[in-house]
Amino acid sequence: MEQSQSVGNLNSEEIARYARHISLPEIGIKGQEKLKQSSVACIGTGGLGSPLLIYLAAAGIGRLGIIDFDVVEHSNLQRQIIHTTNSIGLLKTDSAKQHILKINPSCQVDLFNQKLTNSNALEILKTYDVICDCSDNFPTRYLINDACVILKKPNIYGSIARFEGQVSVFNLKKDSPNYRDLIPTPPPQELIPSCSEAGVMGILPGIIGTIQAAEVIKIITNIGYPLNGRILIFNALKMNFKELTLKSNPENRHIHELIDYKSFCSQVMVKNEIDCDIKSITTKELKILLSQSSHAIQLIDVRNPNEHDQCSISGSKLIPLSTIESGEAINKIKILTAKKNLYVFCKSGKRSLRALKHLNKFGIRGINIEGGIEAWNNEKN
Repeated sequence: MEQSQSVGNLNSEEIARYARHISLPEIGIKGQEKLKQSSVACIGTGGLGSPLLIYLAAAGIGRLGIIDFDVVEHSNLQRQIIHTTNSIGLLKTDSAKQHILKINPSCQVDLFNQKLTNSNALEILKTYDVICDCSDNFPTRYLINDACVILKKPNIYGSIARFEGQVSVFNLKKDSPNYRDLIPTPPPQELIPSCSEAGVMGILPGIIGTIQAAEVIKIITNIGYPLNGRILIFNALKMNFKELTLKSNPENRHIHELIDYKSFCSQVMVKNEIDCDIKSITTKELKILLSQSSHAIQLIDVRNPNEHDQCSISGSKLIPLSTIESGEAINKIKILTAKKNLYVFCKSGKRSLRALKHLNKFGIRGINIEGGIEAWNNEKN
């Protein structure tokens, strides 16, 4: 039997491992050597980071940097395929490294068991060739974007929600668009439900994260047409893709320093809360109020029926946010609150704030319960 020989910087084992890549004329030996010599940083080891890291390790990326500070939980396993049941309780970075090394023992894996912040981002990301944004919140996305602009690094962006995801490549060239061209200012935080609130189809981040990995490989090997100046949107329910063009605003490239991104993203929310004059109450205050005058209070739960069935506040009425925004539940709420004070809650306080803003348009005033059912359950009696 003929034995594989070493070629260039690839040894015989690597020639065998990456044979299907090497067979592609667009990649070949030279392309595989580029992958081996490259380094990629991934921020987030969740739904998007899982498939991205698995496929980049399998593809032969020489060095992977993983930035995450979370631990593996049961609810992660439905979509975060780099982790297993045995990983529960472990740091996600440690769990991911174990899986990566089982796939490819030659891959160097750098772990950063910390939150990416404006004080450490430039130092962590500066030594990597490509940056992958697999995060799940706006402050981190703006931070990654601005750090990539300052460091002149390509930023492979992915995002998911419910049944839809999107991918783009930012900052690939001097005149390329970046994340601020897509979303110039952060939306009000209360309008953006978290993954735990809105849910996500388990397979969706697998599709989006794999597309991100494909873009990384194309950029490193300099083949094909990366999603530079384009947003690829995938809808799993309709099973279709659509593409939008994204133009670059030169003003968004004048970034020279990092800022406090948490404050930057919260300013819009605070302004909107003030504009709508929506009052709030803590769960501790609510419990005291209910013990004194529950007959004068109408509690409304704006979560979905399946969430309400799992746990809710005694005496509350389930009226999902969707029925409020569609107008279907407006008259019902008017009747329920004709002689009572309205208090609204959801999982964390975001959807309830949306509901109250909408009800304001119909002259229905109410009070938002801060922290929602999560704060209620955590509040000691």
